[in-house]
Amino acid sequence: MKPLRVAAVARKEFLHILRDPRSLAMAIAIPMLLLVLFGYALTLDVDNVPMVVWDQSETTASREFLSHFQGSRYFSIRGYLHDYREVEKAVDSGRALVAVIIPKNFAGRIASGAGASVQLIVDGSDSNTATMAAGYADVAAQTYSQNIAVQKIRRMGGRAPATPLEMRPRVWYNADMVSKNYIIPGLIAVIMMVIAALLTSLTVAREWERGTMEQLISTPVKGSELILGKLIPYFIIGMFDVLLAVLVGEFLFQVPLRGNVALLFGMAAIFLAGALSMGMLISIVTKSQLLASQLAMVLTFLPSFLLSGFMYEILNMPAVIQVLTYVIPARYFVSLLKGIYLKGVGLEVLALEAGFLALFGVALTVLAHVKFKKKQV
Repeated sequence: MKPLRVAAVARKEFLHILRDPRSLAMAIAIPMLLLVLFGYALTLDVDNVPMVVWDQSETTASREFLSHFQGSRYFSIRGYLHDYREVEKAVDSGRALVAVIIPKNFAGRIASGAGASVQLIVDGSDSNTATMAAGYADVAAQTYSQNIAVQKIRRMGGRAPATPLEMRPRVWYNADMVSKNYIIPGLIAVIMMVIAALLTSLTVAREWERGTMEQLISTPVKGSELILGKLIPYFIIGMFDVLLAVLVGEFLFQVPLRGNVALLFGMAAIFLAGALSMGMLISIVTKSQLLASQLAMVLTFLPSFLLSGFMYEILNMPAVIQVLTYVIPARYFVSLLKGIYLKGVGLEVLALEAGFLALFGVALTVLAHVKFKKKQV
């Protein structure tokens, strides 16, 4: 392999990119656009759940109970209703996700110590949000019930009993449990996988369609030099995209980056080399720009989005699907980025993921080279 030939091919590809604004826009603008759009649109936080109330008691006790919902950031009371039909209409129309129905004898039963039942209606069409909203409501009700019990004991002149068990939860790495802190690193991996494979999937296919590949093959340039020369410009653009994505995550979304920045870019370089080689392999096999772009999208976006652990926990997937995720390279990069971003750990913890990622990069590069040699024959 001669560096001058590689440089000549790389220069030719650079000139092509610069002369084609669409390619340059796709390479730089689209990843940032996707990152900003997905970063704002994708959220798993459950805040300000719309809630309606049918307070049949309308007493000080019922208002005190409702104050536990009004003072919470998880609920937003959207209206006070007057009958069950209005409650049904609010939940059916989506105006409310949660409805609280307080019975008429609420205050009397609380005062007598007989205990009161409050009905909580939750829209289960979004099961995750419904589960979390029901959990938040249960905590609010328990807090109110505990306060009532303590007040009653004090009025009787007694002392509030000591709690036999007190759980003191402490959340590591993402203390505020903000979903964007782990969504943004995962998004960087998914977007880079898609864009990198999509960019290089067109390069060789374009040469075949225009008939210029035969000219390239007839020159002294070897297959490995041609592949490496074509990969270099997109690798540089890809690393520039990674830099922009890290800056967007840091300054726009304020995602904490606790780990080693050099390690992050080193892992990104390995991942990019594999993703670009994958696109190159698709381009070599298909020889068609349309087919190559479609195949690159199918082979990268869906597996990276669904099976990388970015959106859905891999441990919750069926056993067969869990095995399948081991061949998804984005799985390792997502795990690496989360470890570097949130936990601040290094290779002493992430060595396995880094090893698999390196194996992916080497295997795809070698496979693209072998496949191109066969195509030449």
